[in-house]
Amino acid sequence: MVDPLKDIVAHVMNECRNDDDSGEIVESGVRRLTFRPTSRGKIVGRCRKVRAIIETIDRVAKSTCNVLCTGESGTGKELFVSALHDASRRSEGPLVTVNCGALPENLMESELFGHARGAFTGAHVTRQGRVAQAEGGTLFLDEIGELPMKLQSKLLRLLQEREYTPVGDNRTIKCDIRIVAATNRDLAEEVTKGAFREDLYYRLNVIHLALPALRERMEDMDDLIDHFYRNSLEMAGRDDLEGIDDSARDALKCHDWPGNIRELENVVQRAVLLSVGPMISADDIPMDFGRASGPDSALCHELPDEGINLRSVIDEYESNLVRQALERTSWNKNQAAKLLGLNRTTLVEMVKRKKLQSV
Repeated sequence: MVDPLKDIVAHVMNECRNDDDSGEIVESGVRRLTFRPTSRGKIVGRCRKVRAIIETIDRVAKSTCNVLCTGESGTGKELFVSALHDASRRSEGPLVTVNCGALPENLMESELFGHARGAFTGAHVTRQGRVAQAEGGTLFLDEIGELPMKLQSKLLRLLQEREYTPVGDNRTIKCDIRIVAATNRDLAEEVTKGAFREDLYYRLNVIHLALPALRERMEDMDDLIDHFYRNSLEMAGRDDLEGIDDSARDALKCHDWPGNIRELENVVQRAVLLSVGPMISADDIPMDFGRASGPDSALCHELPDEGINLRSVIDEYESNLVRQALERTSWNKNQAAKLLGLNRTTLVEMVKRKKLQSV
């Protein structure tokens, strides 16, 4: 006898498996994350690095430890910070963001800690700072590498003692906040140059979330393209488009994305707005996106009529990536091997075989 309820449940489950918003996919019986909803948007990705970061977030979210989030501009640091906040015991409290690079230096202390009435010209009333606004929640200090040295010492006190003094005030105020910082700078290098306090760096860097650039997680491209396509359809109010064809996807995958996920979102949104449809094609992608400009460019070339020497092209492409990794790490083979996902001994053998030398 046919059970109609069973058929309905099976249909719904099948739809969930095929829907990006299900949050998971199944590969060889193993569930993989496709997105993580947060209070400030969705983290989309199934690659190993993204999964590892989310797993770390889930392990440390309930603690009160400080977290440092690093990555290139546009990699989605605010989304990962909001995921951390949402999973914490402070999720009912505020998530207050301060862009340290967007505030004038003479106003930054007041913006962070507040000020008393009459503390300076124009301070007509007592004003609460961002630290007080974040009470019971999370204070997110974005672009922490831009923080002036004078304020770094005051932030260190806040981290160590969980207390601060508003500008022009004699009171010492205790606070209950979690501090999360983010930067696209190499803070260890800034410490070496004397531009960032070493003690503050170690206080912030209890848990380090290193976000990968988009070019390092190309396996997520289709998921990201589809996600931004659906969002852009809704924002543009279009119901006449049927999808994105392979030519457009190939053009998007050939770009090196210096602006990372933020840049990809903007390009997809523009294509949705301007495409005549019914499918978004490579013609709807800006011309400079159709031409490769990064290290993956060799993979995007069309096969010429006369053919190619495949082994030679692959060897050249491999040598190029190995040299880039070595140069980026000042020929530190341990670090270069990590960038390439190789064992150090494998990299050493490749360098010898290819006769690569520092210049």
